[in-house]
Amino acid sequence: MPGEGTGRPAGGGAAGRPAAHTSVESVFREERGRLLASLVHRYGDLDLAEDVASEAVEAALVHWPVHGVPARPGAWLLTTARRRAVDRLRRDRTYAARLAVLQVEADRAAPAPSAADGDGGLPDERLQMFFTCAHPALAAEDRTALTLRCLAGLTTPEVARAFLVPQATMAQRIVRAKKKIREARIPFRVPGADELPERLPGVLQVVYSVFTEGYAASSGPQLLRTDLAEEAIRLARILRRLMPAEREVAGLLGLMLLIHARRAARTGPDGALVLLEDQDRARWDHPMIEEGRDLVVVALTGGPPGPYGVQAAIAALHDEAADLATTDWPQLVALYDVLRVLTPSPVVELNRAVAVAMRDGPQSGLTLLDALAGEPQLRGHHPYQAARGDLLFRLGRLPEAAAAYRLALDLAGTEPERAHLRRRMEAALPAGPDGPAGPQDRGPGATSTA
Repeated sequence: MPGEGTGRPAGGGAAGRPAAHTSVESVFREERGRLLASLVHRYGDLDLAEDVASEAVEAALVHWPVHGVPARPGAWLLTTARRRAVDRLRRDRTYAARLAVLQVEADRAAPAPSAADGDGGLPDERLQMFFTCAHPALAAEDRTALTLRCLAGLTTPEVARAFLVPQATMAQRIVRAKKKIREARIPFRVPGADELPERLPGVLQVVYSVFTEGYAASSGPQLLRTDLAEEAIRLARILRRLMPAEREVAGLLGLMLLIHARRAARTGPDGALVLLEDQDRARWDHPMIEEGRDLVVVALTGGPPGPYGVQAAIAALHDEAADLATTDWPQLVALYDVLRVLTPSPVVELNRAVAVAMRDGPQSGLTLLDALAGEPQLRGHHPYQAARGDLLFRLGRLPEAAAAYRLALDLAGTEPERAHLRRRMEAALPAGPDGPAGPQDRGPGATSTA
């Protein structure tokens, strides 16, 4: 971050303010989850925590251009936010009394420390918040939305993109979840051992949603948000230590490691998207792949497979193959057949159709994709139109391919994805006196992703 740890001013007046604004935005995105979790842990009120956190950022925008970005910007924001909270509670005695009652109730409801806990609780306040936001009193869709917004630092539009819903719908979900927590007096605490299993699926969904945003950002100039992906992996490792007998925790961690192992090869030197078929597999993180494969074995041993274990097995097959041509596509289709039973969804059907296209040819895959055309969840999902464009291109139906790429281009959120789709669309359009580019310009793995 510019100026971090230097103690030097970022510049004053109008010239310094944009640089300071960028610094605050960068710091706040990095520290938001820690900041909110610490404030909620201290005061027991999410609305208060969000308000004073925002006030701390506003104060930074005034202070930092004059005095420079502090050496520990996150600590500076936390101290400032706490001071604002104290000021607010002093002014509003009734509000302060209500918070005190809520804190007493939370303390009474908190489970006693056990020897297994070591430090008397989960090793991260954010993880406490993850479990709180996964409380069964909240609707499933509201749990993940609230946690992504409050703890992972995603904006409401980014959360909306992750769920493939309009921004207004997502904003309503977040407000509804916060209202439920407040009115039902759901305590911000670590669940007891008997509560953990029923809370776990919601927490795993949240962690994977955070990873997904890091693996393929929903918007912005870059394809990857490595900070989010690594944060999700770190949280999954904590869960793995906390619940070593839970095979789906192993499955989720294995899945994320097997995907994240490809990160160095997913973009070129200029940040451009590199598809799986074109990636330099020597650049993959092979120790991470080995760790992920070991976790797949754990996830698939000892009982019926769970959805994360199956997805991890799918990722392992991709990572084990020497190239696209030698990938075990029949086995991949078989795994998608299992996954569609465990977690049926249009996105699973889309991925299965791509695998079928690689096994049986582009027309077979296109037939399956066209059958999904009426699925509302896929209307704003650009990979659906991109996959259609690739299959149409391979079949030589170039005008239709160009139209599909155009639809995907209109929906894509990051610049690398848009640039890739623009190139694909141009390849399908007429190319002067020699006519359009032909399907031979594209390899057999056109439907594969990054």
